[in-house]
Amino acid sequence: QAQLAESGGGLVQAGGSLRLSCAASGRPFVSNAMGWFRQAPGKEREFVAGIRWSGGPTYYADSVKDRFTISRENAKNTVYLQMNSLKPEDTAVYYCAARYYSSVVRQSWEFDYWGQGTQVTVSS
Repeated sequence: QAQLAESGGGLVQAGGSLRLSCAASGRPFVSNAMGWFRQAPGKEREFVAGIRWSGGPTYYADSVKDRFTISRENAKNTVYLQMNSLKPEDTAVYYCAARYYSSVVRQSWEFDYWGQGTQVTVSS
């Protein structure tokens, strides 16, 4: 059984930066697709960024493109989300997710494993 654990959330002022980490354990991830999602109060969970464990292109929501960067460090079984130029509208619980399959998709229901989430709050 795979487990995902996010860390790195917190409170930051607008314009600041945070780096989220997602540590995977319990089963080997080789070519699986990984994603970061977020959910703000009263809103649906939305795709933020995606990547494959095996490398290749990265994918971003338009709202975070050029501000956020997803990366992975295979030796540590960890996926990161570097968030720069944060805005109050980025405030949400951020979740890490993994798929059985290698294709990166933007629909949350296509992902099979989820972390518990980490809160990111951006003050104005």
